[in-house]
Amino acid sequence: MEIIKITNLTKSYKDLVAVNALCLSINEGNVHGILGPNGAGKSTLISCIVGLNDPDSGSIVYEGEASIKKWSKNIGYVPQELATYPELSAYDNIKFFASLYGLKGSELENKVEQSLDFVGLTDVRNKKSSEFSGGMKRRLNLACAITHSPKLIIMDEPTVGIDPQSRNRILENVKQLNEKGVTVIYTTHYMEEVEAICNTITVMDKGNVIANGTKEEIMGMMGQGMVYLVSVDSTKGEWNEFLKGVGALDKVSEVQEHEDEEQGFNQKSCLIRCSESDAIHSILMAATQAGLAVKNIAHSEPSLEEIFLELTGKELRD
Repeated sequence: MEIIKITNLTKSYKDLVAVNALCLSINEGNVHGILGPNGAGKSTLISCIVGLNDPDSGSIVYEGEASIKKWSKNIGYVPQELATYPELSAYDNIKFFASLYGLKGSELENKVEQSLDFVGLTDVRNKKSSEFSGGMKRRLNLACAITHSPKLIIMDEPTVGIDPQSRNRILENVKQLNEKGVTVIYTTHYMEEVEAICNTITVMDKGNVIANGTKEEIMGMMGQGMVYLVSVDSTKGEWNEFLKGVGALDKVSEVQEHEDEEQGFNQKSCLIRCSESDAIHSILMAATQAGLAVKNIAHSEPSLEEIFLELTGKELRD
């Protein structure tokens, strides 16, 4: 079921089109990563989803509801800039933000205690947030966004500039929230975070969606997938016949001869790029038909970093 459906969303700032007729659906229960270089339109898109910006045209529908005002209580927003009061304690910060959603009395008190425990700040509950480390402030930022038990949590660069312990705690918190059925939209500059927690991904560039789906689906759309390094005994069989046979296999997009300094005198190797997740059997069959003895097959899949560079031609932090 779609929790967010975005149709032809456009937002401009004078002559700059930040989001360009963008269409995107996010399913309930996903941790959905949004990636893009600086200026791709990620922050503008997020600000439109949470109602901080009105789009010039297009629509955003929340579980069938077209009004953000009627559905906003179901959103928890963790902005990139810290949104807590430095002179208030951790407890009072969380209590204040939770009260804005109508929580009160014993329910409010219990929810605040639960959030403090969830992000690991119970021991410093009475300490002013101005005295916190960067990582503790980020965890407090998260606690303030989840105490009212939202269906959708939007996290914009939640681990920028923090210590590894707090970063790991936040990533673990995201997994725990998702296990409880919460949908998460997550933007970050750290590819390894997306690899670790996101099951669907949108890649944006210049205000447009240029790829959307699981990592495997995106690789398939690009004609990429597993990369196989195949080494054979070259003293017998027909090497060129093997290369031709492998190249004719379904879903093989590229075959390249490969030379390695450690390669034996009677050994030849090639790199095979294939969108099929398990092509080893087909490769072995092609070698057998060419009369070659396979000495070794190693395989790997492109990293998310490599996929991103292929799609945008840019480093994520450009």
